Amino acid sequence: MRILVVEDEPTLQTQLRDAIAAAGHTVETAADGSTARYLGQEETFDAVVLDLGLPVVDGLTVLRHWRACGRGMPVLILTARSAWHEKVMGMDAGADDYLAKPFHMEELLARLRALLRRLSPHSSAQWQCGSILLDTRQATVAVDGLPLVLTSHEFKILALLMQRVGEVLSRTELSEHLYPQDSERDSNTIEVFVGRLRKKLPAGSIETVRGLGYRLVPAPAESLP
Repeated sequence: MRILVVEDEPTLQTQLRDAIAAAGHTVETAADGSTARYLGQEETFDAVVLDLGLPVVDGLTVLRHWRACGRGMPVLILTARSAWHEKVMGMDAGADDYLAKPFHMEELLARLRALLRRLSPHSSAQWQCGSILLDTRQATVAVDGLPLVLTSHEFKILALLMQRVGEVLSRTELSEHLYPQDSERDSNTIEVFVGRLRKKLPAGSIETVRGLGYRLVPAPAESLP
């Protein structure tokens, strides 16, 4: 999934980015409220981790702006431990959860997983399509109970396809979820990763819809290993 991390303290931003990326997500970052406001309005994210004490534009103003624009992605706000009033204002502004600083990274990841489960069609940490089982908590994939070894890019593409089983996803959409905003996005490389996935998954799991993109479907019974 694609997560936006908005944090102006460089060390904490790096720690958040690395931990969330290690959990199998694609992470974009912003260090000030103006950049965050623009990204949240113009780009699509599955969730946002938003610090309220931001330069240029404060986090509450950013959050209110997103909600006023109809942006409904789940938002986990970060507040100072003593600033209880910020927690209340944050929830009133449309936040879905909050975490007080300092915090343990494991708790943040757990809260983020809970938000993604609660506000997505998947109520469980385990997603299934035919014989394919993806565990979002452990960032693992198995086919008929046998572990599958995937690269980080392959896992991210499969996770997005499994999140939206049966839907056609364009190469551009897959590319945007795979690469950070400041990377050179090349939708042609998606063909390479999809080709590798096809070799590891049951035959027929990933369909090509000519001119549109790819979709994940349960493999035909005769194609299962």
